[in-house]
Amino acid sequence: MSNADIRAITLPKSGPAVLACGAWLKNTICLIRGNKAYVSPLIGDLDSANAQQIFDKTVQYMCQTLNIQPEIVTHDLHPDFYSTQFACAFAQQNNIPTLAVQHHHAHIAAICVEYAAMHSVLGLALDGVGLGTDGTSWGGEFLLVDGARFQRIGHLATLALPGGDRAAREPWRMAAAALAKLNRRQEIIQRFANQPAAEMVASMLQADINCPSTSSMGRLFDAAAGILGIDLIQTHEAQAAIHLQQLAEQYGCVTALTDGYLITQENILDFSPLLAALIVLHDENYDVAYGAALFHVTLAAGLVDWIKKLSNKLHLTQIALGGGCFHNELLLKLISDRLVSEPLQILTAQQMQPDDSAIALGQAWVAKHQ
Repeated sequence: MSNADIRAITLPKSGPAVLACGAWLKNTICLIRGNKAYVSPLIGDLDSANAQQIFDKTVQYMCQTLNIQPEIVTHDLHPDFYSTQFACAFAQQNNIPTLAVQHHHAHIAAICVEYAAMHSVLGLALDGVGLGTDGTSWGGEFLLVDGARFQRIGHLATLALPGGDRAAREPWRMAAAALAKLNRRQEIIQRFANQPAAEMVASMLQADINCPSTSSMGRLFDAAAGILGIDLIQTHEAQAAIHLQQLAEQYGCVTALTDGYLITQENILDFSPLLAALIVLHDENYDVAYGAALFHVTLAAGLVDWIKKLSNKLHLTQIALGGGCFHNELLLKLISDRLVSEPLQILTAQQMQPDDSAIALGQAWVAKHQ
């Protein structure tokens, strides 16, 4: 790595020297000095000794080369992340404070950096997973963000994760969770007879054993893919979601289901009716690409109604969109097109990616306001 590999972003005001250690996936680190944020090249997923060594060397190199002595170090809420453990050890060694920043707060904060947003914004954070302040798995969050503070003002309706993290690798499990939520648990074994664990998963869902809940948009994509018979087992991250997007783009325009979602008084957005409609399409042998297109356009319609409702309620017009699901250009376009006539400013990632590679920048921004 050389200095040319380090991305420098100008901030709207100066603050203390910060080291932000990022998250687990697509890791980067960020250092702040004065009114400059310096973001490392992509280190990657911190799931190997080699990646962790690169992480350590990157922190050392950037601190020395940029001559920055951090006054505070920030990290994700998740205690098991290597980046979190490094941050706590670094802070102890250097006798400086730590700050834990919630994952989706950091996603929206990273967008705020790009637009120098110094006031309250509404943030829609959609991704696979991030530990919430309540200890559950978040991933479909509507946040009110103001610098170092945030409030969770809405979220996607939760689905069970049968088998925990394994459900993120096997979309058929998320489809099974959807069936259970729709009171169709008795169909799981028959529909997924080719999956050796189908009977066990049905029993787990019935007994609510090893089935933590999640509000994740990424897992909602997996549920749709599993229902439609797309990528029942994934070999790489977001495989099913990417396949769904490709099929939807191939099919083209369709009309959203007007009754495909519900928004509760508690601002919970529930796409259970859409999942039920996809089951019907699958059973009646509709074109899978049509199902993928219907899923995308109804998803966008629900998200836009959600945005408009909360924007009007809180009288805020800046909407920041962050999280890895916004790599989905089709979803982003469908949302943007539906909001083009609204008096809203949509803030999307420009200098950074919308995914976890921007988490460190967001963490540093939060610490700067702390």
